[in-house]
Amino acid sequence: MRGSDVNHGISFLFATIFVIRVLFGSAAQADESPHNNYMIHCQGCHLPDGAGKPPDVPSFPGQLAEFLRIDGGRAYLVQVPGTANAMLDDQAVAELLNWMVERFNDRPLPADFIPYTAPEVARYRSKILADPGARRASLLAGLSAQRQ
Repeated sequence: MRGSDVNHGISFLFATIFVIRVLFGSAAQADESPHNNYMIHCQGCHLPDGAGKPPDVPSFPGQLAEFLRIDGGRAYLVQVPGTANAMLDDQAVAELLNWMVERFNDRPLPADFIPYTAPEVARYRSKILADPGARRASLLAGLSAQRQ
């Protein structure tokens, strides 16, 4: 077997593995509970209790659900890179976000809170944030102004 044939075979093998992982990998993880998906996809940066390392990795407790109280905050929670790029299908992301806003909230959710849905997550995921840090700062400023 020539070297180019071996390289072609290896390339084909890796491409096949990639396609299988994309097609079936996220489906398998979508069957996980939201808590398990949090451990798999979020806990590498946000600790089990939702703590982060501000300012680069924000903490969730007492803050996450606050974004639901301001215009654009709901979309932001889906569009941050960790959520938008998670190897989960839209339904699993919706379930994960719904679990997270309840789990890391220290007061009742807004009375008009509607749980995330897969179509909503798909719509928000299709819009990439150019500067997530700036968007977060803008939303936090809006929250601060609301409180005054």
